[in-house]
Amino acid sequence: MKFTLSWLKDHLDTTASVDEITYALTDLGLEVEGVENPLDALRDFTIGKVKTAEKHPDADKLRVCVVETDEGDKQIICGAPNARAGITVVVAKPGMYIPGIDTTIQVGKIRGIESHGMMCSEREMELSEEHDGIIELSSGKVGERFIDWLAEHDPAKVDPVIEIAITPNRQDALGIRGIARDLAARGLGTLKPEKTALVPGTFKSPINVTIDADTRGDDGCYLFMGRMIRGVKNGPSPQWLQDRLRAIGLRPISALVDVTNFFTYDMNRPLHVFDAGKVKGDLRVHKAKAGDSIVALDDKDYALEEGMVVISDESGIESIAGVMGGLHSGCTAETTDVFVEAALWETRQIAATGRRLKINSDARYRNERGIDPAFNAPAMELATQMIIELCGGEPSEVVVAGEVPDWHRAYKLDTDRVQSLVGMEISAKDQIATLESLGFVIDGNMAQVPSWRPDVQGEADLVEEVARIASLTKLKGKPMARTQPGVPRPILTPMQIRERDARRTAAALGYNECVTYSFIDAGSAALFGGGTDVTRLENPISSEMSHMRPDLLPGLLQAAARNQARGFMDLALFEVGPAFHGGEPEEQHVQVSGLLVGHAAPRDPFGSRRAVDLYDAKADAEAVLAAVGAPAKAQIQRNAPGWWHPGRSGQISLGPKNVLAVFGEVHPKVLKALDVKGPAVAFTVFPERVPFPKTRSATRPALVLSGLQAVERDFAFVVDQGVEALTLVNAAAGADKALIESVRVFDEFSGAKAEAQMGAGKKSLAISVRLQPVEKTLTEKEIEAIAATIVEKVGKATGGVLRS
Repeated sequence: MKFTLSWLKDHLDTTASVDEITYALTDLGLEVEGVENPLDALRDFTIGKVKTAEKHPDADKLRVCVVETDEGDKQIICGAPNARAGITVVVAKPGMYIPGIDTTIQVGKIRGIESHGMMCSEREMELSEEHDGIIELSSGKVGERFIDWLAEHDPAKVDPVIEIAITPNRQDALGIRGIARDLAARGLGTLKPEKTALVPGTFKSPINVTIDADTRGDDGCYLFMGRMIRGVKNGPSPQWLQDRLRAIGLRPISALVDVTNFFTYDMNRPLHVFDAGKVKGDLRVHKAKAGDSIVALDDKDYALEEGMVVISDESGIESIAGVMGGLHSGCTAETTDVFVEAALWETRQIAATGRRLKINSDARYRNERGIDPAFNAPAMELATQMIIELCGGEPSEVVVAGEVPDWHRAYKLDTDRVQSLVGMEISAKDQIATLESLGFVIDGNMAQVPSWRPDVQGEADLVEEVARIASLTKLKGKPMARTQPGVPRPILTPMQIRERDARRTAAALGYNECVTYSFIDAGSAALFGGGTDVTRLENPISSEMSHMRPDLLPGLLQAAARNQARGFMDLALFEVGPAFHGGEPEEQHVQVSGLLVGHAAPRDPFGSRRAVDLYDAKADAEAVLAAVGAPAKAQIQRNAPGWWHPGRSGQISLGPKNVLAVFGEVHPKVLKALDVKGPAVAFTVFPERVPFPKTRSATRPALVLSGLQAVERDFAFVVDQGVEALTLVNAAAGADKALIESVRVFDEFSGAKAEAQMGAGKKSLAISVRLQPVEKTLTEKEIEAIAATIVEKVGKATGGVLRS
């Protein structure tokens, strides 16, 4: 929506500057998208007077002029044919930017003679396309700013143009008067009285209007008013009207058409004019039939769909109702009789017709948002008056079909409630004054909504209007009152804290967080133990989102596949969110899942690049578990779900049933199904299964360090090839839980050489056991006794014997 400052001042008596107006508009919710202010580019140009103009000694078409300026006499070389002594000109001094030629001029020599400035043409100052000579002013004082001279003698050329964005709920701001009303309510001036007119008809209109029964009211057209004006002379519109239309980007066409465009922007009142000499019989508002077509004013042929509302005469369709008129009955320079239309259309059918026909007109833009139903008759009178003033003619009586819909409604204004919702101290008197300045009528505690505000649909909208005019920029932050004295309770729940800590830990480990959909396709869900009717959506938005996800890994693997398809082969992704094992609200659980794909490091000359393996996933799973408060000692078990590699995966658990995490390689069949190129390892942590501490404290427990010397002993056992290292480690750790601090594997000897030394089907596993005494230093005898127990426990659990 564009308008000029002078046009705004037709409705608003104000002395506010352009900056003050634009700031207020944005604050009022009418966001300013741009300002074209010619004053900014022409601010430094001044008026001068040519004292002498002599022929250049080395150029026939150049003049060496002496120009009187506010800085004294300046020598300026000029090639304009009208450069001569005695004329008043516009001077640009060295160092000034000339917008029309996109150049900053300097002192220069032209054919050996210095020139200290420039005398400008209108095109060089972007005032018009005139460039046959320099500007000659009829008056002006030497040194006077050119913009001041223009403001007095030709204000249209320095009229700032403001463009604002209109939200769909502010139909009233599509007219300049609506914008002026908001600014007046803010206090940037006084709204001028609305113009009125009453033009009596001198004869009955030979053209009548009817609305078909299936097109009345909500079905298409509420009201159609029209009148003929005969004997008009349709020529160019006056200069002031042309200047305004050009300023906002419209092309002046003719007086009759320009009047309709003027009211469209001035009062948000689209009008249409038919050449009455081309209308056959009466006009009829009805719905189009399949196969109907029309050549519109844009000279395009439109095939109409059944149900679109149109206006026809006896010969055929003459207009697409509320969207665009037809070329056949359009007004031309030969038009002498005109039929003026002012109608009120149903907004949804206008929008549907415009979208289907792909017509974006000013009329459609306003009619589909809604116009003032009470302004139909006044608009007809004002338009008639303006047409007669510009084109002459004799008006007929107004013909009317339909009726104005009932727009009256009122809502309760609770001034105390407004203050509590807005958060500002606004007196009841100011609230009432605000609404009255916007056109509301206050009757007791009820606010009657004006006809031009269809967006106001309840008490909440009254609050919004008061807050909008008062300016939310005046809100001051106030701390919320505490519900109880002392230190407030934590905002986050313990589980939310765990999720936060898990998220931060995964990010610190180098993973990138993903947020994937909770819905996946049935095939992917089936790969991860889901895809049943229990988790199927009743109304999925697509076949690829038919089921609730049973695990976070499908989303991460699909994200990895998309990244690999775009050349990113090494990935570290994680997600924290719910997975679903049923359709009820309580049948969901939180997971923390991480996925590593490709290699652990980039290529380098030191050979550090290697493929990710299950131990990477295990280490990261243990880090996340530690962050959420899991016990340091846990069991590693097999029996991971079927989407994990059966021989390269494991579960971290507290006992056989409480599984805290799963880690390992993703099963090759899953990678193939989801088009992920391996290797790919992952982990899934279940933070809800980690037991909370029995006692809660805001501080960390005291650090316990032993002052006694720790002892380490190494053992090498010969076991069968099928014995798992974990079984051996757990057996050794169980020899003395009080003294044994840790057990770790540091060597494995297997293969043909091992079998040659130890026997077929055998291997050697070497462990290091760390003993930490608590009460006293261990004696050699006590250490030997523990070592014997370790050997005994390992022998019972694995059948292993010490390697000789």
